[in-house]
Amino acid sequence: MLNQTRPPASPDIVIEGPERGSVTPRPAAERGATVGRRDPGRGAVDAGAAGALRARVLRIGLAALLAAVPVSSADAQGAPLPHRKPPALPATSPNFGKLPLPATRLVIRPFETSPFPYRGDIPGKDKPFMDVADGDRLGHTAPAGTIRWERETYADRRVLIAMPKGFDPRKPSVMVVYFHGNRSLLERDVVERQRIIDQVERSGLNAVLVVPQFARDAPDSSAGNFWRPGFFAAFLKEAERAAIDLCSPRCAAGLAGRPVVVAAYSGGYHPAAFVLHHGGAEERIRGVLLFDALYGDLDKFEGFVARRGPAVFFVSTHAKSSAEGNRDLAASLARRGLKPAASLPASFKPGTLAFLAGPDGIVHNDFMTRAWTDEPLRALLARIPGYRR
Repeated sequence: MLNQTRPPASPDIVIEGPERGSVTPRPAAERGATVGRRDPGRGAVDAGAAGALRARVLRIGLAALLAAVPVSSADAQGAPLPHRKPPALPATSPNFGKLPLPATRLVIRPFETSPFPYRGDIPGKDKPFMDVADGDRLGHTAPAGTIRWERETYADRRVLIAMPKGFDPRKPSVMVVYFHGNRSLLERDVVERQRIIDQVERSGLNAVLVVPQFARDAPDSSAGNFWRPGFFAAFLKEAERAAIDLCSPRCAAGLAGRPVVVAAYSGGYHPAAFVLHHGGAEERIRGVLLFDALYGDLDKFEGFVARRGPAVFFVSTHAKSSAEGNRDLAASLARRGLKPAASLPASFKPGTLAFLAGPDGIVHNDFMTRAWTDEPLRALLARIPGYRR
């Protein structure tokens, strides 16, 4: 298989598989556009995305640069994964095994339990997700009739795992699983544009961050394998193993079976809804954080809150883009006798139920960095009690 060499990485960063298209620009008019209720936001591209890997390394405070290990392009293209132990932080690293972690650690690697590739049916429709064949190529027909090919859009198995500086598995910790919006890539959008790792680090939460890649850089909210009942539970098990590899064997006991916080932005609402509906890990989920994300599947969110409400927190923040969905869900929950708050409590204790509308002028595409506050994920994670670093 063809090996591809990538930019240097620090001892605390391991990247597997290239991120294609990470610096593809879009017109300025498209970058600034807001979207409506049924068209969740797209990942705007910044011209500064060039050199994204090096910029990310510098920003999270990792200074020493080493040569990266060449990797196969097959992993990022969705080829079947061989049975092999994935790479971990080298035991020779000066930081390996130290607790609390002296620096942020990050790995992006392929998972066997990734959302894509997906060869099943679309829930509620009598048709397979991959419904077009052209020679050896498979494709999916979008609602507008556009064909998106599997290799380019639905074959990236990679998942981002990160642990912030100061993370200590000997203390109570949580796993934050973040579902990115449409037209997104892990490095370009989750790390660079949305600054998700930075926000987790600045929140003070003792957390492992897990971010799966969904449809690559496409206006598509499909959940892929997360449509399958119980699949999310298997994904969490693999995420635990990846986190232990990244931390050290000393972390194994502290990372097993950790509580889960599901966070979703924009088009991430759809996989989040199915994870809450029948992901197989409901008892582990301690809370849900939504960021301008209620564009549909309201029945699944309502059902989750009705079943688990007293034991979890459920907080949805939004701009005008998803205001209708937020109003509808809040009204449905109120009819059940629940009392949604219109402001954020100081602490997200079990039973917290809140819907926060942001001020006028918020741009949906910028919501993860400029909402009612500049770092909304950081602001909400900081209110989760019991898991401080």
